[in-house]
Amino acid sequence: MAVLKVLVIDDEPGIRSGVSRILKNFHVTYPFMDEDYTFDVTEAATGEEGITILERDMPDILLLDNKLPGIQGIEVLEYIRKRNYDIVVAMITSYASLDVAIRATRDGAIDFIPKPFTPQELKSSIENITKQQYLKRITHKMKQEGKKIRYQFLSVLSHELKAPLNALEGYLRMMQGKQAGELIDDYATPIERSLQRIQGMRSLIMDLLDFTKIRLERKEEKIEEVNLAEVASEAIITVQPYAIQMDVTINLNVKSNVIIMADPGDMEIVFNNLISNAVKYNKIGGKAEITIDSSDSEAILVISDTGIGITKNDTENLFTEFVRIKNEKTRNISGSGLGLSIVKKVVELYHGTIKVDSTPDVGTVFTIRLPKKTITSA
Repeated sequence: MAVLKVLVIDDEPGIRSGVSRILKNFHVTYPFMDEDYTFDVTEAATGEEGITILERDMPDILLLDNKLPGIQGIEVLEYIRKRNYDIVVAMITSYASLDVAIRATRDGAIDFIPKPFTPQELKSSIENITKQQYLKRITHKMKQEGKKIRYQFLSVLSHELKAPLNALEGYLRMMQGKQAGELIDDYATPIERSLQRIQGMRSLIMDLLDFTKIRLERKEEKIEEVNLAEVASEAIITVQPYAIQMDVTINLNVKSNVIIMADPGDMEIVFNNLISNAVKYNKIGGKAEITIDSSDSEAILVISDTGIGITKNDTENLFTEFVRIKNEKTRNISGSGLGLSIVKKVVELYHGTIKVDSTPDVGTVFTIRLPKKTITSA
């Protein structure tokens, strides 16, 4: 069995002992895991004591209360973030301090557990955190071990498809049995939810295919002249139905007709992901603009939107695998958390750079620069 070290920082002895008792004999397992995960729990009553233990033991998981004597939980979280420690943080918070939990999540915490919690609520959170820890380790191993781990990764995401499939089956059986009534209008809600599940699975599958395609070894026979404006136009056509639904206007501004020597599939990945996001995270009635330009040394691609935007702290993790920005505005937006990490990998394969500038409730701008040495301008 694998052991994950858990540190719980809470000034309430009952909470600390409750966590220790619940996790003492608890183990997490999924079909795709090589072994079960168990938990070694350490307790701290103050933020100062917690930081001392943290520096000494470097836990895998931190369960953190915000209201502490001395330094607050938010300050402990800031301490961890500034040092880039690889620790998964979940806030333990009362409903009265839900706003604090949301801010903490934006600063790096990935979950919050309501106080008081039931054993099942704690176990569910730990299960999700453990799965994420496992996925992160698999991603790291992929870079080291190649194809063998890649197939294991496939099994992980295949498992992730089971939940939406089960939901779809449930909705279909409800309709088959006419449980909600005889008229088609009686099933408007399950039909809509089924379509949402299908879209989520399609996005996950496409991200999976893109992720497994991107690798360090490039096959020269795939490299050819690619007109970036043409690729962008095709991507716009693909996302147009969703843009119409969102009432988002997409504009393509070609200032320079740039041709790049590249794998066409790689450029499709870049434009499909960024244009799709520019619509997905936009506001009803918003705008998305794609600008293609070049300088003497670079091709310059700018994808901007008038969407919900993200905070500066969130942009730091935006290109990390499996990371999705969680807040009230993104709660109902599906995604795998792989798209932008894939785009970054593609850009880096061509020795380019990608940066993001964003302002909450104003919009987001992605800027990609690709060196001229592999590009010619028509």
